[in-house]
Amino acid sequence: MSSNSTSREGSGRDRQSSGPRREGGGGREGGGGRRFYNRRKVCFFCANKDVTMDYKNPEGLSRYLSDRARIEPRRKTGTCSKHQRQLTKHIKRARHLGLLAYTTDSLKEIPNRRS
Repeated sequence: MSSNSTSREGSGRDRQSSGPRREGGGGREGGGGRRFYNRRKVCFFCANKDVTMDYKNPEGLSRYLSDRARIEPRRKTGTCSKHQRQLTKHIKRARHLGLLAYTTDSLKEIPNRRS
């Protein structure tokens, strides 16, 4: 029984000490030491009070649309919640009037698979 208990202890020690040892602590490879923090995004409309959003200006609204004509989220554009709601309203109005597309033109060119 004593031989079994010593072999278990020995295998545990081997597992802990196996692998290369690192000097300097840390935990991540590559060094550096500084963490990367994203810069806080500022609402474009709050920063520029003289700029107004308008549904009749599709070029200004298209900045807040993705390549698939979807409205970009706040976390991506940096707009505040108040202006994001207004922006959504103006984009939907422009779509209703035909100034902005609901979908991209490239999606309409895909042939029908069943034919």
